[in-house]
Amino acid sequence: MTFELPSSRSSDLWQPNRQMSKLSEGAAKATFTLFALVSVATTLGIILTLIFETIEFFQVVPLWQFLTEDRWTPLFADAHFGIFVLVSATLLTSAIAILVAAPIGLLAAIFLSEYASPKLRQWLKPMLEVLAGVPSVVYGYFALLFVTPLLQQIIPDLQGFNGLSAGLVLGVSIIPLIASLSEDAIYAVPRSLRDGVYALGGTKRESIISVVLPAALSGIVASLILAVSRAIGETMIVTLAAGQNPTLGFNPLVPIQTMTAYIVQVSLGDTPAGSLAYKTIFAVGMTLFLITLALNVFSFWFVRRFREKYE
Repeated sequence: MTFELPSSRSSDLWQPNRQMSKLSEGAAKATFTLFALVSVATTLGIILTLIFETIEFFQVVPLWQFLTEDRWTPLFADAHFGIFVLVSATLLTSAIAILVAAPIGLLAAIFLSEYASPKLRQWLKPMLEVLAGVPSVVYGYFALLFVTPLLQQIIPDLQGFNGLSAGLVLGVSIIPLIASLSEDAIYAVPRSLRDGVYALGGTKRESIISVVLPAALSGIVASLILAVSRAIGETMIVTLAAGQNPTLGFNPLVPIQTMTAYIVQVSLGDTPAGSLAYKTIFAVGMTLFLITLALNVFSFWFVRRFREKYE
């Protein structure tokens, strides 16, 4: 049997195909780069808009007044600009939400990953994630028309608009986020780690507490921080259920106003564009952006530090 080397003529036939392949790869790379730059440019545009408008706001309102005053009444004749009034309400509803969502979501993740059969997990996880698809305005009316009257039968002093019902329903809305991401982190733990515990005579509970959860801790913490950021940035639930009464403090039984609820109030169109009251939404938006940025930076730092520790 003899083999013939490809002639120069046959190699010339392959040359156009190689050129077309290189052109298509270059076009795909340019397209993907363009899409990536669009997202970066959009983010940069949002940040620059917040910065420029916030600078104009602080040219009129001193920063120390913004940080130290205990009243927030920028739409009144007697204007005050104490941002911590809105920050305290935002932290209150977010704290209630995470207290509700963290244990439920984490326990649901442990059950789906460690105890549920594959068939049951295949049914339960999509059903749990359906909660993430419910519009936030539906959650808001659910809190206002169902949860609040129910809580008023237990807590007579609870007012119609309050931070408690808003925080509870907000917690329900972020349960799928914690459960889904935590379950993925727990499920990704190698089976060999569990088998090692069983080989030493450990039980499933000991395996979960001593090995699985510590190994998945970075993913669990990342899901919790992402859920907190989601709760801080929520708009419709707190707007409908918590009210629009800016009150400094952490009393969940009275009407409060979060940062996002105030932005909705000003954005309805009654406030003249370009006025000082209108520019407050950019100062509030910048404060909200810095809070969520700090949470994300902490999440990245924790995940990297944890991985470096256990690698």
